[in-house]
Amino acid sequence: MKRIRVIIIGGGASGMMAAIAASRQGADVTILERNPRVGKKILATGNGRCNFTNINTDVSCYNGNNPKFVYSALAQFDVYRTIDFFEELGIAHKVEDMGKVFPMSDQASSVLDVLRYELDKRKVKVLCNAYVKNILVKGNYNFELKLEDGSSIQGDRIIIATGGKAMPSSGSDGNGYDLARKLGHSIVDIFPGLVQIMLEGSFFKQIQGVKFVGTAEILLNNRSVTKDRGDILFANYGVSGPPILQISRKAGELLLKGQNPVLKVTILDTMSSHEINNLIEQRFKKAAGKTIEFSLVGLINKRLIPVLLKEAGIKNLKAPVQTLSKEQQRSIASILTDWRFRIRGTRGWSSAQVTAGGVNTTEIDPNTMESKITKGVYFAGEIIDIDGQCGGFNLQWAWSSGYVAGYNAGL
Repeated sequence: MKRIRVIIIGGGASGMMAAIAASRQGADVTILERNPRVGKKILATGNGRCNFTNINTDVSCYNGNNPKFVYSALAQFDVYRTIDFFEELGIAHKVEDMGKVFPMSDQASSVLDVLRYELDKRKVKVLCNAYVKNILVKGNYNFELKLEDGSSIQGDRIIIATGGKAMPSSGSDGNGYDLARKLGHSIVDIFPGLVQIMLEGSFFKQIQGVKFVGTAEILLNNRSVTKDRGDILFANYGVSGPPILQISRKAGELLLKGQNPVLKVTILDTMSSHEINNLIEQRFKKAAGKTIEFSLVGLINKRLIPVLLKEAGIKNLKAPVQTLSKEQQRSIASILTDWRFRIRGTRGWSSAQVTAGGVNTTEIDPNTMESKITKGVYFAGEIIDIDGQCGGFNLQWAWSSGYVAGYNAGL
């Protein structure tokens, strides 16, 4: 019996998973990878440790025009199947804070090594430096892929797993969207996700590198739309840190719509504003003889003090603390609990961990990942209009969608 020829465009996480799943169905599988080797982006995940899933994965961890699209794929290949899959390949795992799952080796390279070993074992053909320029539909389940070098390759099923535009150093240039459009698909507007936020202000170079545990919140018309807590880091362009990456998608989405989101930062977030007012008042009473500036040493990072006092409208930082009015004290407390910044944008694709937006999910069968427009074409991973929060959720989507696409393409 003739084996089904499955061609996978993209040798990232979802592409490799799709290749393994299709080959296990008996298909003749070929990966076309534009880089000199597969899995380049995997090596950068989890700071080189590869946070390859999260035990808290559910639909609430995902974004897109229709996050519920993930239900079927996650049900078919869930976190525990993912962990078992990698255990079978040799990856012992450990669960760390907030449900993040890492290999015991703490090496992203070990995850890539076992995937490549499995591809070899299953005789999956991997063609590197192969850049697909066009997909020609020659008939029912009959495709010809045109490569940049002028060559072409025939297949019965195509899986587009090219990734998005985030981290272009890994080879993500948005080419998959062009291929999808040529096949009749529409693309939900794309923008960088899990990325740092750029803020208006002239003082960021002064406080670059200052880190604190606090709360970051996106406001629109004075109403909170999303927030997160953790290590916040000031940078010369604005802010970074895990909570900033988590809320950046909402900022990007609002900016794309032409709206004006505001970032609210709470530096002291374990007390109410009333308690902080009292704390500041008592602190200044005890600091008689000290300057206003020096009286805050020990409460917040020293490098923040001059910037924060100027933001509170205090011009003479060297004045004795007893010269502060009640109103000025309230201004200082207000900045510590509710410091607001105009958002001027997010950092670009080279800084983003994931692409928000992508191929419209209404045009893909959620149970099989097959195109509703062109039979025999499947999608997997980041190219689809689904993106996860930080913490292993995007790789879980790559494994789940890749498995479902590969399994069904190989039938």
